[in-house]
Amino acid sequence: MIRIVLVDDHPVVRAGLRALIDGQDDLSVVAEADGLDSAVAVVTADRPDVVLMDLSLGAGEAGGAVVTAALRALDDPPEVLVLTTYDTESDILRALEAGARGYLLKDAPPAELFAGIRATARGETVLAPSVAATLVRRTTPGATTITEREVEVLELLSRGLGNKEMARELFVSEATVKSHLSHIYTKLGVDTRAGAVAAAIERRIIRP
Repeated sequence: MIRIVLVDDHPVVRAGLRALIDGQDDLSVVAEADGLDSAVAVVTADRPDVVLMDLSLGAGEAGGAVVTAALRALDDPPEVLVLTTYDTESDILRALEAGARGYLLKDAPPAELFAGIRATARGETVLAPSVAATLVRRTTPGATTITEREVEVLELLSRGLGNKEMARELFVSEATVKSHLSHIYTKLGVDTRAGAVAAAIERRIIRP
């Protein structure tokens, strides 16, 4: 029996997932959580094989990537399978770097979800097709790749921050921010801050 913990801030979503998963003979939801503290508590207490993790856990809560990193840092860490509506480059990279074993989208058919949970429990990597395509694009020779730091700059740009504010957020100098912006403009083929944000959203590098 594969033991599963659900981490999602929507009770209705958790109830639906529980009903689906518990209908499988070899899968069992042993606990639910809606944020960082509750996730760490139930995982420590129930020691699941797999945690099914949403990325957006509501206002004021740590994101799913932060929760994933915290769970993977435990003495007996579970495997984490992200299940979310977001497939932007920044979300994917953040989750996988936090230690998630796989990344599926919430529009996946139940059979794909069940297979993903079983594969994750075996320690295998599971990726939705669009997620795999994003990662392949990043590693294609000759492809224009936006770095992690540039993704962070784009996210701050989308929030309307100026160079001085971005430098403060990133703990770098304003000159470094300007350098990042110059590289971003070149890679995205734009020459304005608004153009960079629009291009990044269109290319699914950041969320709208």
